[in-house]
Amino acid sequence: MKQGIIFDMDGTLWDSSENVAKSWDEAVQRRYPGLRRIRAKDIKDVMGHTMTEIAKLLFPMLEEKEALHLTDVCGTEENAYLRLHGGVLYPDLQATLALLAKRYPLYIVSNCQKGYIEAFLDYYRLWDFFQDRECFGNTGREKAHNIALVVERNQLDAAVYVGDIQGDYDASKQAGVGFVHAAYGFGRIDGSVLSIGAFCELPDVAAAYFCDGSVGH
Repeated sequence: MKQGIIFDMDGTLWDSSENVAKSWDEAVQRRYPGLRRIRAKDIKDVMGHTMTEIAKLLFPMLEEKEALHLTDVCGTEENAYLRLHGGVLYPDLQATLALLAKRYPLYIVSNCQKGYIEAFLDYYRLWDFFQDRECFGNTGREKAHNIALVVERNQLDAAVYVGDIQGDYDASKQAGVGFVHAAYGFGRIDGSVLSIGAFCELPDVAAAYFCDGSVGH
């Protein structure tokens, strides 16, 4: 039986909000001086949403087409900035990924723009830990679809999604996979699920899930 772990990114693997905010604020001010300032809290508030949703949330003062274009520009500049400056990894992440990768294939699914996952993997040189990845920017589809897509194309018999916000939990249910809440991240979950208070707790929780298949169901 092939068992895999699929990860959300923001609030689960890292916190990139400070550097994302810097890159977005610079991009917005160059093109629309005085339109609005982008701070880390603004970015945290929209993390987990698709780029289309983020355009509406951050730039409601612009026409839809203009807001989408600005969001695309910000996303491109964000990727370049993160590839140079990175973000903040959660404690023990690399060591824990190395431990997990010995037992399970690992994957990433995010609602981010194309290139965001790759910037993360490039900066921290984590490519060897992950066997596949998918995002909204590639497919134009939301997280539940992309989780199911990764499960299907990697022929997983059982999978668990690790995420930090309600939307992650909802997407995992729609995709038919288990769920573990990264409680150290950005959100809370309305539901009875197992959770981890630190990333280093995941190996034990994953082992419990794949032993009895009950986590997040």
